Amino acid sequence: MKLQNKVSIVTGAASGMGKAIAVLFAKEGAKVVVSDMNEKGAYETAEEIRANGGEATAVTVNVAKEEDVQQLIDTAVQTYGTLDILVNNAGIMDNFVPIADLTDELWEKVLAVNTTGPMRTMRRAMPIFLNKGHGVIINIASIGGLYGSRAGAAYTASKHAVIGLTKNVGFQYANMGIRCNAIAPGGVNTNIDTTINHPNPFGMERATAGMNANPRSGEPEEIAKVALFLASDDSSFVNGTVITADSGWTAY
Repeated sequence: MKLQNKVSIVTGAASGMGKAIAVLFAKEGAKVVVSDMNEKGAYETAEEIRANGGEATAVTVNVAKEEDVQQLIDTAVQTYGTLDILVNNAGIMDNFVPIADLTDELWEKVLAVNTTGPMRTMRRAMPIFLNKGHGVIINIASIGGLYGSRAGAAYTASKHAVIGLTKNVGFQYANMGIRCNAIAPGGVNTNIDTTINHPNPFGMERATAGMNANPRSGEPEEIAKVALFLASDDSSFVNGTVITADSGWTAY
């Protein structure tokens, strides 16, 4: 098992990529703290892991709230004694809203979840990693963080920020046994689309202009395998970078 006895936190793990990552990590021997705003979904993911012989505990967390983030890290340490792997997966979309129509409210909501949340979890986890002399951080970014128009202005900015944060943390703590990498998925079959309710027509038209070049949509389990690689010693020389997982869409 590639993650035997490792303790991992996965945010946004009630469904989609987060759930797939949590389940796979548990199969590979990790003890998983399943985090999500969706309390029922988080507990169902943890129960599925336990039913298959793994170890997991569920925590209801809104990563946009500092007190919830503190509770999340404290739960990992109190339940399993430590933390080895942090996966920042929780995220929301922005209805493809372009800059001309962007409100402060939407901007702050998207940045709070997609960027400030990962910053806070990393900030809270870092003292544990530094004390241990090792730790792994995996941020789920997006090809929207590599290119200009795969979503609206707020989502695009939030994921660019996550990638910048990933590179900064990866380099700055590289000599301290800590690795920080990101995954930039393309289109993946998850329920993140449920965070799109009233898409902006102009913004959506511009953001989806290149959809005909997308070879196919991925499955959450395919992203989970990339996360497993980054979480394990198989990627010991990989740090401060972004792995694009999009079936070649952005190679066009």
